[in-house]
Amino acid sequence: MNTLNDPVATASSAPPVAVGAPLIHIRGVHKSFGDNHVLKGFDMDLFPQENLVIIGKSGSGKSVLIKCLVGLEYPDEGVVEILGKNLLKLSQIELDELRTEVGFLFQGSALYDSMTVRENLQFPLRRHPNRILPEGEETMILRTLESVGLAHTVNMKPSELSGGMKRRIALARTLILQPKIILYDEPTSGLDPITAKEIIQLILRIQAEQQTASIIITHDLDCARVIANRVIILVEGINYAEGTYQQLTSNRDPKVQAFFK
Repeated sequence: MNTLNDPVATASSAPPVAVGAPLIHIRGVHKSFGDNHVLKGFDMDLFPQENLVIIGKSGSGKSVLIKCLVGLEYPDEGVVEILGKNLLKLSQIELDELRTEVGFLFQGSALYDSMTVRENLQFPLRRHPNRILPEGEETMILRTLESVGLAHTVNMKPSELSGGMKRRIALARTLILQPKIILYDEPTSGLDPITAKEIIQLILRIQAEQQTASIIITHDLDCARVIANRVIILVEGINYAEGTYQQLTSNRDPKVQAFFK
């Protein structure tokens, strides 16, 4: 791995990171699909209150990595620890409980079209009633919608929302269980530049106010530049290089520079 100094230094807009024991610890992860060897010994740590951006070419294994983190795929070999728990040794019940601590914002928002916004946010609460606070689910729903600036949409259907609004509602659905970690899959994909900037600022605000740690998969270099405390470049199935955005743009390795031209 082409490691740079100061791995958790802050980006220009991202708030400071609280260094501590990693919330996610990955070592030597391999994953193949038939003859297609996607991950080839991938290593990574996610630290508390950190926005970690992972960039890589299409087909490089970014989405496979995310699926391995939420138990949708399992590595062929390696270590995956989340919040101190070995993901590969958890029962289904234990895995479901761990997933309440790890929010996942899908690239396509993945809202339920037949449900109102309220019902979309109710869905995770009904599945995990132990996460409902004493104030009740309705208060939780309205407060969470307010945090993404969309309390007025509570009775609307996804078909009535713009693309940016759908992304915000999907993020609210993720936030309502108050996860410690959030995984973002291309959060600005398909959005116009102004809406993309709004989503970026929202992610930064969530990091600062709720002290979440996040992994952001993105092709959007403007997003990476603004949001990242640290960037990992995924090349040929490994963590090829990591550091701050500024450090990586100064790295003269041709494989690193290819991402910033």
